[in-house]
Amino acid sequence: MAATALTIPEVSQKCHQVLDAVGEVMVGKRDALALVLGGVLAGGHILLEDLPGLGKTLTARSLAQALGVEFRRIQFTPDLLPADVTGSLLYDQRSHDFTFRQGPVFTNLLLADEVNRTPPKTQAALLEAMQEKQVSVEGTTYPLPSPFHVLATANPIEYEGTYPLPEAQLDRFLLRVSFGYPDAGEEFDVLRRRMARRREEAVVPPVVDGPTLLAMQAALEDVVVEDSLNHYLIEIVRATRADERVLVGASPRGSLALLLLARAKAVLDGRSFVVPEDIKELAAPALAHRITLRPEMWLQRIEPERVVQDAVAAVAAPASGALPTYSAQDDPAAQDGGSAESAGAAKGTASAKGTASQR
Repeated sequence: MAATALTIPEVSQKCHQVLDAVGEVMVGKRDALALVLGGVLAGGHILLEDLPGLGKTLTARSLAQALGVEFRRIQFTPDLLPADVTGSLLYDQRSHDFTFRQGPVFTNLLLADEVNRTPPKTQAALLEAMQEKQVSVEGTTYPLPSPFHVLATANPIEYEGTYPLPEAQLDRFLLRVSFGYPDAGEEFDVLRRRMARRREEAVVPPVVDGPTLLAMQAALEDVVVEDSLNHYLIEIVRATRADERVLVGASPRGSLALLLLARAKAVLDGRSFVVPEDIKELAAPALAHRITLRPEMWLQRIEPERVVQDAVAAVAAPASGALPTYSAQDDPAAQDGGSAESAGAAKGTASAKGTASQR
């Protein structure tokens, strides 16, 4: 059953409720969690690349519980076959016919654990699911449930027994997120909370459900993006392609990913319009994993994130006068005590002449 349409302030409130719920389990990682939730809100897939034991699996499971969606996990290994992911045809002796048995990919939130440990053939099976939201078995196509998101984990320092993800598959991930080590206070809080709950498993209560998540995602279509910001975004992406340190720069899919993430960031902040700071903040998570450096750059310890940061610094942001402005008089909701920023933004298209809503 479809959920009713939601306003941007309503979506923002629900997002923060989800973050609060997951934050009861994941200590001190709210900014990284907001990135992951923004990726889901934008309808994409997320690559969690970090060292072992930093909460990648716990993040995926806790987020699925808070979103009220079905969750499955696949442990990727060198002997994993495509049929172990997508499913296979089984012979039914009673009907004397073959029936399709769904694989674990038929879920709402799929954790692809250590995705770089499986051979390219199995990675390709996941690629179709990520891009087309369907799987093909023996010439028959089976659609995946909606919503469908992949949270894939990878260890950045282990290379033995791994199969590097091809650029085509990396390009399908909307963004790449790393958590990093907690500080001493956060690590102490992890131990304290474990003793307080008196059990290993941490359960997150559901905040929304699948239909509500789809309605939250649909609300992003109401976010206004100025043409000047689209040009600004494109120039950043093009700067990564022109960098002498880069062999292959970010693709047009990277431009679209940055746009979608910027809209999600605006909604998380309760705004119905994108500002330059959204693009600056999200450029590295959206673009760095799409960049292939020249081999000699590894010897100089140049990271793709640095290339993106240099591109952001080199491109001038649009003048503030080119951005939409709103006042309480533009929206009766703002006059009733609501946030002038959030409620006034709801009049985005009407009060900002020349804006282009990306739908």
